[in-house]
Amino acid sequence: MLDKPSQGAGSCSADWARLRCGGAGAGAAGGQSRLGSGRTGQRRDSALGVERGGPGRDDPYKARGLQACLSAVAAVATVAFVYTATMPPYTIVYFPVRGRCEATRMLLADQGQTWKEEVVTKEAWMQGSLKASCLYGQLPKFQDGDLTLYQSNAILRHLGRSLGLYGKNQQEAAMVDVVNDGVEDLRCKYGTLIYTNYEAGKKDYVKELPGRLKPFETLLSQNQGGQAFIVGDQISFADYNLLDLLLNHQVLAPGCLDSFPLLSAYVARLSARPKLKAFLDSPEHVNRPINGNGKQ
Repeated sequence: MLDKPSQGAGSCSADWARLRCGGAGAGAAGGQSRLGSGRTGQRRDSALGVERGGPGRDDPYKARGLQACLSAVAAVATVAFVYTATMPPYTIVYFPVRGRCEATRMLLADQGQTWKEEVVTKEAWMQGSLKASCLYGQLPKFQDGDLTLYQSNAILRHLGRSLGLYGKNQQEAAMVDVVNDGVEDLRCKYGTLIYTNYEAGKKDYVKELPGRLKPFETLLSQNQGGQAFIVGDQISFADYNLLDLLLNHQVLAPGCLDSFPLLSAYVARLSARPKLKAFLDSPEHVNRPINGNGKQ
């Protein structure tokens, strides 16, 4: 979780000055080329992130269009992850943590989409040029073709509209917004705990957590008895955002869903979706830190 809570939904920001990762996290479903480090790229299976080839494998720099991609990435001194032979339609520019991008990655993976990761190193961020080029001076940055977006919730809503994940009608869309804004409220509280008051505040946070989870249990109970999604009968971008946050809280406070049978079943049900399960089981997700300061 990299974004510093603020009053605007999805507007929490982060500086590498407080990003102290214990190690370089793997990127999502893609091989990596760490620019400026002398390491060459590796191509991986796009679904599971498994390294392909061995002695005599294709030179990744000869892949179609890859040289141009790497040249563009070098301009912003990031780590690029390219895992398809052709240019993926989406690009995520973010730090090597789950933070505010994992819900987007989960959505893309579950929907069978491909994307490229430009993972921003500590050194690149501290140089300041990338930060200065970002609209609000913060990440994530998301590119869909020639459309560049900032703000994690704006990115989710864009994908919700473009991929049919925003309810089936205006009423469902309104309820999806209700859910997602509730997720944002809890995510900002979580971020405040993680980055500003972890040691002193964790006990009280966990004690108050049931009251903050109860609204989501209520919403589930009001939709097909909690046996479907958070809104309607098809998955929405808010489901991915809520699932990501609930998984983070299960790490923070194991057993926090024990008194919420619908939420507990919901997490298990969504996590078992084949494409999403493959992503959640992948080394890229498993090895990527949840937050930038090592606390979780």
